[in-house]
Amino acid sequence: MSKRIWMVGGSSGIGLELVKLWLLNGDRLIVSARHACANEMLQALAEVYPDSLKLIDLDVTDQDSINKAVKEAWKLYQGLDVWFYNAGAYETMKVDEWKFEHFKQMNTVNYLGAVNLMTELFPLFEAQGNGRWVCNLSLSSYIGLPHGGGYSAPKAALLNLAESIQPELLEKNIQLQVINHGFVKTRLTSKNDFEMPQLMEPETAAKKIFEGLKKPYAFEIRFPFTLSLFLRTLRILPYRLSLALTKKAL
Repeated sequence: MSKRIWMVGGSSGIGLELVKLWLLNGDRLIVSARHACANEMLQALAEVYPDSLKLIDLDVTDQDSINKAVKEAWKLYQGLDVWFYNAGAYETMKVDEWKFEHFKQMNTVNYLGAVNLMTELFPLFEAQGNGRWVCNLSLSSYIGLPHGGGYSAPKAALLNLAESIQPELLEKNIQLQVINHGFVKTRLTSKNDFEMPQLMEPETAAKKIFEGLKKPYAFEIRFPFTLSLFLRTLRILPYRLSLALTKKAL
């Protein structure tokens, strides 16, 4: 059955590849990004799927933009079945390279933007009586890694929030899911100057998410297996061991 999906952060990378898969699946899409309406790839897809793909510009750091986009997105298909939060900002920084504006941007985009949208969307989904929220996070939400704390801290905050509200949302028939994935070749990870184990193409990651969302509901979808197992193990080890291991990444 066709689903009404709002992808926030779908102009490139995993988001764009997921949009393509959903369109091929016959779903109806709304795609948002800061400049979604001017994005050439999204424009080309909208020409091929004029009835199934709508574009809405959205800046998740701006309250007025959020208020306007939520109203427009909900009205386009008279409700939503899936809201997928994929907006992200990333900077890798050593302690002696810290810039507060980078921390502020990553916290606003990776965490507070999602919370802001949740706040506006909740009464709509509650009145509708069903729906699914999906937050694309990262395996780095499991444990802080050297040089990546500015990125992983808000991802971990969103994971913690999701764990907190999942039981409440489920009572309202709203399924909340998180995606914890490893390294994916995107414009964000291109900033890394270190070897990224099990690096995936965006198409591969998108297909895994697409297939995972079709399976019976589970709170978390995670991959790849080896890297996720390693980081989950670090998470439960005593700090004297886990921090000794992460120090080797310096």
